[in-house]
Amino acid sequence: MRRDNILRSTSFRLALIFSLMFISAFIITGMIVYQLVRWELQQRQDQTIQETFAVIAAAYGDQDITDLLDTVQTYIKAAGDRQRVFSLVNPSGKVLAGNIPDLKFPQGWSNIDGEEMQLPDDLQYRIFSGAVDGNRLTVGLSRRETENIEAIMLQSFGWASIIVLLLAISGGGLIALRVQRRFGAVRSTMEHVARGNLNARIPIVGRGDDVDLLSHDINDALARLAATVEGMRQVSADIAHDLKSPLNRLKMTIDEALAKQESGQAVIAELEAASAEADRINETFEALLRIAQIEAGARKSRFDILDLGNILQSLADIYSSVAEDNGQQLKSSLDQPGAIILGDRELLTQMYANLIENAIRHCPARTDIVIRSEADAETITTYVEDNGPGIPEQEHGNVFRRLYRLEKSRTSPGSGLGLSLVKAVADLHGARIFMANVEPGLQVKIVFARVDR
Repeated sequence: MRRDNILRSTSFRLALIFSLMFISAFIITGMIVYQLVRWELQQRQDQTIQETFAVIAAAYGDQDITDLLDTVQTYIKAAGDRQRVFSLVNPSGKVLAGNIPDLKFPQGWSNIDGEEMQLPDDLQYRIFSGAVDGNRLTVGLSRRETENIEAIMLQSFGWASIIVLLLAISGGGLIALRVQRRFGAVRSTMEHVARGNLNARIPIVGRGDDVDLLSHDINDALARLAATVEGMRQVSADIAHDLKSPLNRLKMTIDEALAKQESGQAVIAELEAASAEADRINETFEALLRIAQIEAGARKSRFDILDLGNILQSLADIYSSVAEDNGQQLKSSLDQPGAIILGDRELLTQMYANLIENAIRHCPARTDIVIRSEADAETITTYVEDNGPGIPEQEHGNVFRRLYRLEKSRTSPGSGLGLSLVKAVADLHGARIFMANVEPGLQVKIVFARVDR
C-alpha cells in the first residue's frame, strides 16, 4: 500500500488555501483598521493644535500684545520637552516669542521635521500657522505619541499575524491529517476489495458528515457487489449441479440412438427424446439470460403508468379454470381502483403468473388460492397465498436463488428459476418481497410504491 503524502493531499492543499485566504483577509482588515486609527489620531492631534491656537489667539482680545506674549511664554514654559512648539512673529518679521526659530511657516497646516527647527529629536511636527491681528502665530505638536501608538499597533498586528498564520497552518494541517486518515481507510478498504476480500468495509465514524455518507454509499455498493459475485458463484455451482443430469440424459439418449443405428434399428424415439431434452436445457439458459437482463435494469425503459389491479384481475380470470381443472379454487379480492404504479406490464404479468403457477403446481387438490391487494396513500400491497403444504421457514431465503429446488420438488417438471424471476422483477420495480407461512399454507407479499396518474 502506498504511503500517504500529506503535503500532496487534496485536503491539505484545501486547508492551506483556506489558511492563506484567512491570513490575507486578516492582513487586509488589519491594514484598514490601522489606517482608520492613524487617521483618527491625526484628526485628534489637529483638533488639539487648533484648540491651543484658539486659546492663545483669544488672549489678544483687548488689542494688548503683552497678554498675547505672556500666554505664548506660559505655553512655552509648560512644554519643556519641546513636544509642543510655539512662535510669535510681528508684522516686520521680528520673533517676539517662541521656542523655535522663525522658518517663515506657510499659512495653514504643514508637516516639518525637527531637524529643520534645530530640535535634537528626529521627530516630525504637525504645524499650524495663522495671523493674529497682523502677527503670525505658529503652534506645533510632535507626532511622538501618535508614532508610538502606531508602532505599538504595527508590532501587535505583526505578532498577531504570525500567531494566526501558525495557528491556521497547524490547524489546517491537523484537519487535513484527520481527513487523510479517513480517506486512507477508504483506500485501504478498496485495496482489500481489489485483492478479493469482498467482505471488507469502510469503518464509519458516526458523525454523519459527508465522509460518513460517502462511506455508507461505498459500503452499500460493496455489499451489492459481494451479493452479485456470490450469486454468480452460486449460479455457476447450481448450473454445474442441476444441468449435469439433463446433459447426462442427453448423452445417454444419443449413445443409445447411435447403438440402435449400428444395429439397424429405428432411432426416431431417441432423437425425439434428445430434442426434447435439448429444448429443456435451452429454456433453462433462456430463463437465466432473461433474469440477468432484468437485474441489469435493461427493461426500465419500458416502464409506464399502469393499474396493477387490472393485471391481477386478468390473471385471476385466466388461471381460475386451470385451478378448477386441478381440483383447486382460485379467488381474488382486489382493492380497485387506485392500484397505480410505474412498471413493465409484461414483466409484472410474468411475475404474478409464476407465483400462481407455483401455487397450482405444488398444492394438492381442494386447495384454496387467493390473490388480493390493499392500497393506501403511499403503497400498494399484493398477496398470493394458499392453504397448501407451504415451504419450511428455513428455505424461504433459498427458494429465490437461481436453479434452487426443494427436495420434494426435484421430481416435478421445472428449472428452479420461477421464483428467481419473481425476485428479479420485484427488485427492478423497487418493490419489497416477503414470504411467510400462514398455517397452513404460504403467503407471498409484494409491496410497491404508489404513484399518481
